[in-house]
Amino acid sequence: MPKSKSAYLDVLALPMEARDVSRVYAVGDIHGRFDLLQRMDSLIQADLRACPTGSSLVCFLGDYIDRGPDSARVVEWLTREPVRGQLRVCLRGNHEQRLLDFLEEPAYFGPTWVRFGGREALQSYGVSVPSHPTRENWNQLGRALDQALPDAHRRFLEKLPLALRWDRFLFVHAGLNPECPLEAQPVEDLLWIREPFLDSERDWGFVVVHGHHVVERPEFRPNRIGVDTGAFASDRLTSVVIEDARLRLLQT
Repeated sequence: MPKSKSAYLDVLALPMEARDVSRVYAVGDIHGRFDLLQRMDSLIQADLRACPTGSSLVCFLGDYIDRGPDSARVVEWLTREPVRGQLRVCLRGNHEQRLLDFLEEPAYFGPTWVRFGGREALQSYGVSVPSHPTRENWNQLGRALDQALPDAHRRFLEKLPLALRWDRFLFVHAGLNPECPLEAQPVEDLLWIREPFLDSERDWGFVVVHGHHVVERPEFRPNRIGVDTGAFASDRLTSVVIEDARLRLLQT
């Protein structure tokens, strides 16, 4: 059994050249829906043309892979440079973490990963999964993915930060554990937590913007904003647009 993760909250600070960001587009879970990613990018570009701003940043909240058919195409798109003059931050989701875990321990992580979308991610990289894999099958699949995964994709996945702090907002994939101090948030919670975070009324000193928990409509609470609208099944990929603490939505 692999060792548990022991690192704590890793907050990405904006570089000096990005400190003047005036608008953030926070995009929910994509899950292999390259078609919706393209539509969302078009919506963002159109929004910027219609409502120009000094400097904007697109923050993707994680879970780019699994479930939908085009995980590899989504990752390939995200590894490319954004449009000139725009900034992009991609955070780590639990599904990206699971792919990395699978590469390290395929026989241990494979059976659960394929049940929540890993099969589709593997297929997008040209790796077919048998109906009832054996332990040796899993090890073979791990080696096959290791060979099929482009170096740029591997670097992208390995370097994904856990959180981004901007203005009065903290962007993270799943949320924070209200029972832990802010400086001691386990990685597992940042990537996987649902309760007690979702019902917590804790005042963090900022608003947590997150994905991970599927909702029919984006949730706006005093201490958090949830924007995962289940794009892989609903066809609704959502972005919350934050500017001068004003909030609005873009949705495919």
